[in-house]
Amino acid sequence: MPIPDDVTGDEIDKDVRQELQSLPKGLAEEVSRNLVMVARLIDEDPEGAYAYSRIALRLASRVAAVREAAGFAAYASQKYSEALAEFRAARRMTGNVDLWPVMADCERGMGRPEKALDMAGAPDVQKLDKAGQVEMRLVAAGARRDMGQLDAAIVTLQSPELASHSVQPWTPRLRYAYADALLAAGREDEAREWFAKAVESDKDGSTDASDRLAELDGVEFVDALVEDESESEADSGTEAEPTSVREADRVIQAEIDEVDEIDDVDDEDLADDDLDDAEDERDEERNEEREDEGDDDDGHDEGAPRG
Repeated sequence: MPIPDDVTGDEIDKDVRQELQSLPKGLAEEVSRNLVMVARLIDEDPEGAYAYSRIALRLASRVAAVREAAGFAAYASQKYSEALAEFRAARRMTGNVDLWPVMADCERGMGRPEKALDMAGAPDVQKLDKAGQVEMRLVAAGARRDMGQLDAAIVTLQSPELASHSVQPWTPRLRYAYADALLAAGREDEAREWFAKAVESDKDGSTDASDRLAELDGVEFVDALVEDESESEADSGTEAEPTSVREADRVIQAEIDEVDEIDDVDDEDLADDDLDDAEDERDEERNEEREDEGDDDDGHDEGAPRG
C-alpha cells in the first residue's frame, strides 16, 4: 500500500523504535513507516489501519510492538478474535500486563462476557496501574450489562475514582459509562446529573456526553444552513429548485445565447453579401449604358457625307 512521502518512520515512539533496532536498517524503516500509518488511520479509517498493520506484521512478526499494533488495528476493526490472538502474542513476548483489560474486552466482543468477568477478577488486575484498573472496571461493567445485570453494572462502576473531584484522563469515560448505565436502568434524573459531570470533565470532547445531555433536556440541533434555506423558501413562497436543475437551465441558456450570437453573425454576413450584390448590379447597368452609347456614335459617322 502507498505511504505518503512525508511519513519517514521517525514519528513512532522511541521505545518502539528501539525494538525495531533488531531489524536490518532498511527493513526497520519500512516497518516503522507502516506503523506510523496504523497510528494515523486507526481512529478515522480502522480498515485502512488494519491493512497497514498486516504489512508490518508480515515484515516483522517477531517484534512485540508490531504484534501489539496489529492487535489494536484488528480491535478497532471489530476483528476481536484476531485482536485477542495478537495481544496474547505480544504479552508472551514482553510479559507485560497492560493489555489485560483490552484482552478482556475482546472476550466481550466475541460474545463471552463471563470470560471477561473472570479476567476482571484475576490476580493480574492488581498489577495494573490506576488507569489500567479503571479500564478493567469499565470492561467488567460492560460485561455485566451484556448479561442483563444493570444494577450490578452500576455497582461495579461505583468507586473512589468515580467519586473523586479531581479530573484524570479516565474521568470523562468513567462518568459517561456510569450515566449511561443509570439511564439504561431507568434512573433518568441521576443519569442527567452524571452526563453533566462527564461534560464538565471532557474538555477534549472524547465522548458525546454533551449530545446525550441535550437529548435528555429535549434540545434539538438544527443545521443553520438548512434552516436559512428553509426560511428563504418560505419567504419567497416557492420551493427551491434542485441544484442539478438550476445548473442544467444555466447550461441550456448559455447554449441558446451562443446560437443567437452565431445567428447575428450570419445575418451580418448576409447583409454584407446583399450590399455587394447590389453594387455588382449597378456596375453591370452602368457598363451596359456605356456600351449602348458607343453603338449610337458608330452609326452616325458611317451615314455622314464625305467631302
